[in-house]
Amino acid sequence: MTITDDALICVRNLERDFVVRRKMDGRRRKVREHVRAVRDLSFDVAAGEMVGYIGPNGAGKSTTIKMLTGILVPTRGELTVAGLEPQRNRVELARRIGVVFGQRTTLWWDLPLRDSFELLQKIYRIPPTRYRHNLERFVELLDLGDQLDTPVRQLSLGQRMRGDITAALLHDPEILYLDEPTIGLDVVSKGRLREFLRALNAERGTTLMLTTHDLQDIEALCDRVIVIDHGTAVFDGPLAGLHEQGGSTRTLVVDLVDESEPISVPGASVRRVEGPRQWLSFPADASAAPIVGAIAAAYDLADLSIQEPDIEDVIRELYSRS
Repeated sequence: MTITDDALICVRNLERDFVVRRKMDGRRRKVREHVRAVRDLSFDVAAGEMVGYIGPNGAGKSTTIKMLTGILVPTRGELTVAGLEPQRNRVELARRIGVVFGQRTTLWWDLPLRDSFELLQKIYRIPPTRYRHNLERFVELLDLGDQLDTPVRQLSLGQRMRGDITAALLHDPEILYLDEPTIGLDVVSKGRLREFLRALNAERGTTLMLTTHDLQDIEALCDRVIVIDHGTAVFDGPLAGLHEQGGSTRTLVVDLVDESEPISVPGASVRRVEGPRQWLSFPADASAAPIVGAIAAAYDLADLSIQEPDIEDVIRELYSRS
C-alpha cells in the first residue's frame, strides 16, 4: 500500500460485500444474493482535514465509517487509520478515534449525563486532570452546564447530541467521525454545533470526517468533499471543484432603475426578467467582477446581489451522471 506522508486515513481498493436473502418470483425459499455495498474505494485523509463524505441513502457511507472504526471487516482491499489496521487493532484504535452516530447514543439512557461521562473516563482511563479540563471546556462550549445532572432519557435531541459529541471527545481523539450529527436538530442547535466543530479543528487540529444529508453542514465546515454513489467515489476534491464539475452556475440579480430589454454583457446570460429586475446566470468558477463592471457601465443600477449555487443541485447532477 502506498501511503502519502501526511495521510492519517488511507483507503485502497476497499470493498465490502453482504449476503442477503430475498424471495424471488413467489418461491417459498429465499435466494441468497451478494450485495456489494462498497466497491473499489480509495482515498487519503490528512491530519487536520475536515472532509465531507456524502451520498444518497444506500451509497455506502455508513458501511465505510464502520470499516474505518473496526466495526466491520473489509471483504477486500486495505485501510489504515492512524497507522493501524482497524480490524486488527480495535482496542488501540478506539483510544485514538471518536465516533458519533446521529441516530444512536453512546450514553447510558437512565443515568445523569455526568455519570455517563464519568463511566467513559474509567473506560478510556483518562487521567483525572485531563478529564476535568476537557469536560469543563466542552460543557462550556456546548452549553451543557444545566444538563449534567439530567438523565439522558429526559434530554432534548439537541442536548443529547451535544452530550454524545462531548462523550466522543473526552479522551482527546485524533479523528472524529460524525454520521448525521445534526439530524433532527433545530437551526439554533445546528449553528452552535457547527461553531464548536470549527473551533475544535482550529484549536486542537482534530481531523473530522462528516457524513450528512444536510449539505449546509458541508458548506459550513468542509473544504473538501468526497461524493460516493453505489459504493464508489464519483468526486473527491474541493467544494469549489464540485460546483465546477457539476456545471453549476451563480446568479446575478440586477435591479435596474427602469425596465429594460434583457441585459447583454459578455460572460452571462439572462434567465428571467420581471419589470426592472433581471436574473443573469454565469459559471460558478468565474469572477463576477467583470460582469458587474460591464453592467454598471452600460445600465443605470438600483441594486445588485449574487446568489450562490445550490449544492444539492450539483450533487443531484453528479448522481445522474454516475
